Amino acid sequence: MSAIDDLFSRLKAENRKALMPFLTAGDPNIETTAAVLGKMKAAGADLCEVGIPYSDPIADGPVIQASYQRALESGFRLEHAMQLGREHAAAVEIPMVTMVSYSIIYRVGLEKYVDQAMACGYRGAIVPDLLVEEANELSAICKDKDFSLVQLVTPTTPKKRQVEIANSSTGFLYYVSVTGITGERTKLPTDLTDSVSWLRGETDLPICIGFGISGPETAARLAPVADGLIVGSAVVRRIAENTDPNIAAETVSQFVGELRAAIDSTEG
Repeated sequence: MSAIDDLFSRLKAENRKALMPFLTAGDPNIETTAAVLGKMKAAGADLCEVGIPYSDPIADGPVIQASYQRALESGFRLEHAMQLGREHAAAVEIPMVTMVSYSIIYRVGLEKYVDQAMACGYRGAIVPDLLVEEANELSAICKDKDFSLVQLVTPTTPKKRQVEIANSSTGFLYYVSVTGITGERTKLPTDLTDSVSWLRGETDLPICIGFGISGPETAARLAPVADGLIVGSAVVRRIAENTDPNIAAETVSQFVGELRAAIDSTEG
């Protein structure tokens, strides 16, 4: 059983929902990323998604695109994310997964990337641009090594294809709440509950909802539907507004605490 499987099994037994903040590695520098990560468990996060900056991001809105650009302009390289894991994963104490383009994994080498990421403390990878038709080799490697391969399902993904994606994924499924790019929203699709409920009947994997979660109100609305919530742009924006590592860490920690309280208020 992977670390992600173990986490969701424990959360289910406790009747709790996972909260997963997203951070861009190296925005504005690795020191800030490490400082924010160090506060996440105490604030109420259950795992963290670490975005690997890429010059041609997939489905990312302006806030996350800008964070990738800042990181790349400051000299970010993949090795910096690996070093972040080596030096801080144990202290973070909650599982970390990378959000990484398949082109980066392919360039490194599929098995080599997984081995490196695991050695550096990462427990899975979210791969937004991996076509299910091309997922078999990476899926097999990840299953063999108990390294979670998380893939995305969107509102426009045909139902047959959703099942195929679920069958080649491990850890959890990332359900994109809205059509389009990442970003904070106050309105979400009215059929979201029905769509997630249908998918839940087709897979045993936990389903985590991302894209569009702007704050505690949105989190509370979606928590009953999902096994977990992923919050990205709202976190990245707060880091961009507070570039001092300590201030950024405190600001994000407070926000994550508010999200946790909102999610917990719907449980029981």
